[in-house]
Amino acid sequence: MKIFLSIAVLTAVSAMSAFAADFTGYVSDTKCAANNSKVGAASEWIKPAAFETCAKQCVKEGSAPVFVTADNKIVKIGAAAMDKIMPMLGHKVTLSGKIEGDTLVSVESITSVKM
Repeated sequence: MKIFLSIAVLTAVSAMSAFAADFTGYVSDTKCAANNSKVGAASEWIKPAAFETCAKQCVKEGSAPVFVTADNKIVKIGAAAMDKIMPMLGHKVTLSGKIEGDTLVSVESITSVKM
């Protein structure tokens, strides 16, 4: 009986981690995000008027795109999420997706949010 209960609990926990969650943050690039990683909130270093142009230029120069959470945590973009993320480069977004460790592995939906 204890083994059955343990298996049931592990199955339930595994199933819960498979669900997508909602996140709000910014689609930036590694260079800008790393240079501002000590700041408390992403809104403190992101300047809306220049953000999109800057992020696109840095990615063009080889900096990898990243998702930066509102509390300034840098999240890598997995290959499966890249196609949905790239059109939003330089935008504040709300997305429904899955983050595993430090990587955004999937995006179910993504919407631009006014900065």
